[in-house]
Amino acid sequence: MNKEKIINFKGYVDLHFHLDGSLDIATVRELMKLNNIKDDLSDEEIRKKTKVGKDCKDLNEYLSKFDFPISLLQTKSAISYAFYAVKERLMREGLIYAEIRFSPAFFTSGGLTQEEVIASAIEGACRSKFNAKLILCLMRNQNLETNMETVLLAKKYIGDTIVSLDLAGAEGLFPTKDFRSLFIKAKELDIPFTIHAGEADGASSVKAALDFGAKRIGHGVNSFKDKDIIDYVINNNITYEVCPTSNLNTRVINSVLDYPLRDLLNKNILVTINTDNTSVSNTSIQNEFILINDSFDLKESEFKTLLKNSINSAFLPRTDKDALLKELDLKFKEINI
Repeated sequence: MNKEKIINFKGYVDLHFHLDGSLDIATVRELMKLNNIKDDLSDEEIRKKTKVGKDCKDLNEYLSKFDFPISLLQTKSAISYAFYAVKERLMREGLIYAEIRFSPAFFTSGGLTQEEVIASAIEGACRSKFNAKLILCLMRNQNLETNMETVLLAKKYIGDTIVSLDLAGAEGLFPTKDFRSLFIKAKELDIPFTIHAGEADGASSVKAALDFGAKRIGHGVNSFKDKDIIDYVINNNITYEVCPTSNLNTRVINSVLDYPLRDLLNKNILVTINTDNTSVSNTSIQNEFILINDSFDLKESEFKTLLKNSINSAFLPRTDKDALLKELDLKFKEINI
């Protein structure tokens, strides 16, 4: 596919996007101001605090880049501003829809409750007109009580802004199978969820997530060659949230060509392309599609399918998905595809 069309396209969708891993330099500086922190850092110093280098060893090192952004997100005003600023930036970057995920428990070190964090996130998100929903993350390194509180708050707030749950964190250190009780409760409360799995752990992690009832799998790389899982994915309309640059950063793949992308698409598997963390991985949704295109020489039909997959997999009512698909078709016409 012509690279210029990818660059100029203004109809992108990002389903796997972490707030605290996606704060740009301007937003970081404003958050420092809101926190009364002296802003004496150069742009390069901020990048070092928020971005991995080419020598990143693994997921655990990658996750260390969240420490500084999280430290800035401990007040109502900072949380509200961050959601507003991120939504406005995504709109400027040519997206038409996104799902922004975050852990409310991570923003409570300054004394806020999880509920206050969620209310602040909703308030900030609603200040922007950009079409984005929020996903609450359960964290692998949090205790059961804290994560269960997040589940119950998801039930309380699920609606126009909060749309689902996720499980994130150091998958290799905290196996997916150990979080069964949380997702039993989520299913009981009729809360949809995605789960990070098959990134720093093997196919068994994806199997556990699917057994829990996950409709989407974050990353899932280590299950792409497991026939039983692929058959299940096909038969149950499960979505893969693929994040190429992030997977390269964390050494999950050596090359984008490690993805059997065309084979997955040919099997009508709902593959989607996402950023994961635009700051930590120094990327954008356009860059992710350029990377995929450089590796696979995407057909225009495949480009369209990947984006339609994202809309069809969104945690949205069918009527909202149909409206987005119509908007997407207009965006395709703008670049003559």
